[in-house]
Amino acid sequence: MRRCVYHRSAACLTTLILALTSCVRDRPPAAPGVLVVSQEGGQQASWVRNFNPLTLAAAPRWPTLAGIYEPLMVFNSMKAEYVPWLALTHEWREDNLLLRLTTRDSVVWSDGHPFSAKDVAFTFELLRRHPALDRRGVWSFLADVRAIGDRTIDFHFQRVFIPGFDEVAAQQIVPEHVWRDVDDPVTFTNENPVATGPFTEVRVFRNQVYELGRNPRYWQEGKPRVEALRFLAYPSNDRANLALVFDEVDWAGNFIPAIERVYVRRQPETHHYWFPLTGSTVFLYANTTRAPFDDVRVRKALSMAIDRELLVDVAAYRYSRPADATGLSDAYSAWHNAEIAAGEDWLQHDIARANAWLDEAGHARGLDGIRRKPDGQPWKYQILTVSGWSDWVRASQVIARGLREIGIDAAVRTYDFSAWFEQVQQGKFDLCLGWSFEGPTPYLFYRWLMSSATLKPLGETSHGNWHRYASAEADAALAAFELEPDPEVQRRLADELQRIFASEAPALPLYPNPSWAEYNTSRFEGFPSEENPYADPSPNKFDRGECLLVLTNLTPR
Repeated sequence: MRRCVYHRSAACLTTLILALTSCVRDRPPAAPGVLVVSQEGGQQASWVRNFNPLTLAAAPRWPTLAGIYEPLMVFNSMKAEYVPWLALTHEWREDNLLLRLTTRDSVVWSDGHPFSAKDVAFTFELLRRHPALDRRGVWSFLADVRAIGDRTIDFHFQRVFIPGFDEVAAQQIVPEHVWRDVDDPVTFTNENPVATGPFTEVRVFRNQVYELGRNPRYWQEGKPRVEALRFLAYPSNDRANLALVFDEVDWAGNFIPAIERVYVRRQPETHHYWFPLTGSTVFLYANTTRAPFDDVRVRKALSMAIDRELLVDVAAYRYSRPADATGLSDAYSAWHNAEIAAGEDWLQHDIARANAWLDEAGHARGLDGIRRKPDGQPWKYQILTVSGWSDWVRASQVIARGLREIGIDAAVRTYDFSAWFEQVQQGKFDLCLGWSFEGPTPYLFYRWLMSSATLKPLGETSHGNWHRYASAEADAALAAFELEPDPEVQRRLADELQRIFASEAPALPLYPNPSWAEYNTSRFEGFPSEENPYADPSPNKFDRGECLLVLTNLTPR
């Protein structure tokens, strides 16, 4: 059955490609030296000109966060190390209550003004004055940020919080001489950005296409070698994949089914891909504020109803593998505790045991085979997912079928991304698919899954703890991690967090998401690959600046 579904889906895509070949080829080719990029989540009918790297009100255009603007340091997830960027060094002082960073002295803004530590202090002050911009929550642990001269910044902490370095280092920096005159930085669209990144010049911006030219004053001498970045509006993932197949796109971070057949075989010399399992884990989130999902037995029963092997075949096209009880992706291979993962069996597909657990929990079936709530209403739930994300839609369909086998009337409900994201962030769902939140250590991953510090009331926007779960045991382990600079002790605490997650099942991991990366080497070379894994290969890795490593390495042929 899995093979039939797999080949039927691939055949459908092939038919679609043949049918739409002519409309794809109507697009004019990019000029020499212009890199065409297609990024996951960037599929939409038209562009909105927003290059604000700080706001959460509207998603800024890629690559605002890592291409136009830059962080203090870039985290290389493939090597698990920090790369000095706008900042060169960092040092903990005063019993880990003071973090001192030293910036580069060769950086200027794209308009020629010198970059200094004062810009860094100004940026963090903006986040303090406008909490809506503080998406990393840095002012929950910072007490003060001061520029000491032109190259030194002191971050004074309210308390010892070692993971705070990760959030400080990842912050994009804006120029004081421009932003001090902005009336409302939350709604500011920043249509003509002044920044330090390799691509700062808006050469073209129309509804269907925009181009960013390289920064003529970029601080890395001789870089970028790419002349400009070009972005075309694609209304769907299928349309973006067609553009990739027919050489309209040079670098993509999209899910594409049957990639060997559809993409690589068309031009095996120049069509390449690499999907390391270092993306965020894909979860089924159950809203734990709503009964019966507040019962761990129910959550584990739901998990056992999911055939993850089938799901990986049908939804992920065998690009991934079923998740284990830690929920960790390969990005945390150095932290992963295989013994803990093997000690829990609630991720195994077992319909009989799932039914037995629900019976034991007191949730009886009605005469129609559907389980009943205490008020007699049937268990009828929708699984929310994003329309156009074909892998998630298929995953939801597999899950719904499994839930129906244990007496749950489950159906899939799709929304466009904005509507889906709003409902998920405000907790307006019973079940939904979603991603996890990543960081250099498992601390951030588990914090958003289990910490009371991330718990928000229903209706209030939550940036990550969408399932509204808090664990007292996890709070204790996370608090200990925050105080601990010793890597070996951190590993033991990470083991404890894995044990707690595996025991409490606050959310149901499905599979580690591949870090999607397709690239065409006919016009550019220097992409990361399995043979040369110098960085994560995906354009989607922008939150901590990693795609800057790729943008500054590519060379036109």
